[in-house]
Amino acid sequence: MISETSDLLPSTSWEDTIWSQAREEALLNSVSSPRLCVAALLPFKEGNPDWASFEGMLTWMSNCAEHFGVEITFVLNADTGYVFNLSNELYEEVIRRFRLLYPKESFISGVTAVAASPTEFDASCYHPHLEIAQAHGPCEVMIVTSQALNALGPEKRRDAYFKISDQIKVPALVHALEPAFVPWATPFEPWLLHQLASHEKFVGGKISTLDEPHFLYWASMCRDLGLDFVAHSGDDFGIASAIRMGLPLLIGAGVSACPLICAAKKYWREDEFDSRVYKLFEAIQSLEDSVFRLDQKGSAAGYKHSTAEILKMFGIINSSEIHPACSDLRGGDEAARMREALARPIRMAERMEIPYFSFSS
Repeated sequence: MISETSDLLPSTSWEDTIWSQAREEALLNSVSSPRLCVAALLPFKEGNPDWASFEGMLTWMSNCAEHFGVEITFVLNADTGYVFNLSNELYEEVIRRFRLLYPKESFISGVTAVAASPTEFDASCYHPHLEIAQAHGPCEVMIVTSQALNALGPEKRRDAYFKISDQIKVPALVHALEPAFVPWATPFEPWLLHQLASHEKFVGGKISTLDEPHFLYWASMCRDLGLDFVAHSGDDFGIASAIRMGLPLLIGAGVSACPLICAAKKYWREDEFDSRVYKLFEAIQSLEDSVFRLDQKGSAAGYKHSTAEILKMFGIINSSEIHPACSDLRGGDEAARMREALARPIRMAERMEIPYFSFSS
């Protein structure tokens, strides 16, 4: 099996490498305390952004992180923030509202192709978001894939990311995901990941997969090769794995389960270890398995609606509406389904005296 980067080819699959054989147990780390990157929801009410709810949600999550001594970085304008549905004006308004609340804090902003062709890649389509985000620094940017970019073969895809990077002036993350989130998306091959991880402007990357442990592959490769590139888990079905391996999370689940995840990060650390953290891991995952459940088309994109229902029940936002141009709306009584999914996590929060996680009434 391939273990040297010189043997990697653009066509090499992960199954042909030693990194696909990594065991999570070999990567356990209870000493490091990496950041929690929360992909913030953009709440809506009566078809418009609800800025009071947006700011209240950010404050709630900041309080959670401060209580448990966790470093939190907010991710704005990602999928949880409806990046594919935002006008440039609303994209900038989200950042401006964040800046009013946090004048000096760094953030991560998703950037994707604006008004792009689905078949012809053009790096300049990424420039509007880059220009807006970088004008409001300090910040990082996360290069969210687009249909034409994702359709390219590994070598042309690498060249496209490098072309985008010409306009990047701040630390940047690359982002790979699978069809459960966006139907045309595909993860990176090992050759492509190594190429991007070796670029000076890409300090890390997020991998969002629900059906295959690509985050484990990334973590193993980065460790074995000593890459100056930090893998961030976007796997909302594998939250405990990132915590146990001492690596950052960059997830929408960080909103609906923020107090629980902050508590789990604290109680996994060697100096604060509490063996009940294993049951807390289970409680978190039982909730997020419902929030990110797949629909009949194999899509988890409705998680944004589920998240909004939870935050409304907690009294953090005023409405469970989603972006009016977004079709990712759950059917049936989603509020009742989320209330049922919250039963075990809330009980665990009560037993471990975890604040900020209860129904408003």
